[in-house]
Formats: sequence, C-alpha cells, structure tokens
Amino acid sequence: MRPLTALETDALWAGVDDQRTRTADLLEGLMPAQWDHPSLCDGWTVRHVAAHLTLQEQGLGDLLGFVGRHPRMWRHPGLNGTIRSSADVVAAVTTDDEIVRRIRAGVGRHRHNAFVTPLETLTDALVHGQDIAVPLGLPLQMRPGPSALAATRRWDTRRSWLATVNRRLPLDGYSFCATDADWLRGEGPEVVGPVGAILLLITGRPAALDRLEGPGAVALRTRLGHRATPRPRG
Repeated sequence: MRPLTALETDALWAGVDDQRTRTADLLEGLMPAQWDHPSLCDGWTVRHVAAHLTLQEQGLGDLLGFVGRHPRMWRHPGLNGTIRSSADVVAAVTTDDEIVRRIRAGVGRHRHNAFVTPLETLTDALVHGQDIAVPLGLPLQMRPGPSALAATRRWDTRRSWLATVNRRLPLDGYSFCATDADWLRGEGPEVVGPVGAILLLITGRPAALDRLEGPGAVALRTRLGHRATPRPRG
C-alpha cells in the first residue's frame, strides 16, 4: 500500500476520533448487565473489548512498563496472548466509567501502538465498536470513508502477521463490492453490501454476513454454517 498523503492521514485520525467519541457515547448509556454481555470477540465480554480500546497508544516503553506492573502477563506470551492478557487486566481493575473516560481521552491524541501504523488504530476503533454494538443489538454507524481505508489495509495485509489477530475466514474465490463506497476486491461470486460490513468480514466476523447479500454471501453462509441473527424489534 502506498504511503498516505497528509490529507489522508488527517482524514484517518478524524475517523478514529469520530469513532472513539461515538463508541464512548454508546458505552456511557449501557446498563451493568450489558457490560457483561458476550461480544463478537470469542471469550470477551463488552467490558473486555472496551478495555482493549483504552490500550491503543502503547509505545514500546509503555508496553514494557505495563508488563512490569502486571507480571502475570508473562504466562501468555506472543501477540495474541499479550492482547488478551492486557485487556483482562484492564477489565478487572478499571471501573466502567473510567474505561469510558480513557476512550474519550484518546480523542485528538494521535498516537498508535508500537510496531503498527495508524491504519491499525483506525481498524481497531471501527471493528471493536461493532464487536460491542452488534451483539447488543444497538446501532453504531461506520462511516464509509474510514471503513474503506481500513478495509483496503486489511485486504492488503490479509496474509501478513497483522492478520494473525483475526479469525481466518475462507474468503479467497469471492469478490467483495461495497454499495456505499468505491471499493471492489477479489474475484468470484459477489458479496455485496456496506463497506463497513465487508471490513468486519475481512477481520473474521461472520456476523457481518447478516448485512451482506449476493451469491457469494449465500455461499459463505452455507460454508460457515452461519444463521442470520434475528433483528431487534422496536
């Protein structure tokens, strides 16, 4: 992927700030039982996902300091182990109100984690917001521009180490066409729908198929054994 222009970088961070603000607004209105509700991330509740979203500005020194303060993280080495353990720690020792405050505090502070780019920060803000909202049946808009930028990054890196944090879905042999953005990738039976839903599918969320159509979406539902989630009434 080519380097982003200054204008694109500004738009990226504006997308991060927008998503953080609206995710914090959603979290602020949750009842205690909703914080304990399972998220789209296997083994994580809404609280775990929200806690993870407070950890998007960790430089190498920050990471080493965090591990030093919480040595039990050494029990689960590796990228995925570190991600899970750090969220477990924050979720266990931080109040819901403080988690919301920390997410809001990230608005306008344009830093990203060590070893990744701001595009990974954008992806986390977008995708993890849906990990919270979708299973709760709550609306949380994904704007097409930032979603397309994140989807391009995830598509281009789908076979790199960056993709190891996601569940790998069998997406080869399908084409993906966004209905709300100029975004088309792949070849084969079409999977059609909002680019935000395509982003969720690329990042290993079969629940995105509820918002996607076309012969490719039908084939993927059958292949994955996915059943549509009933839509909430009202």
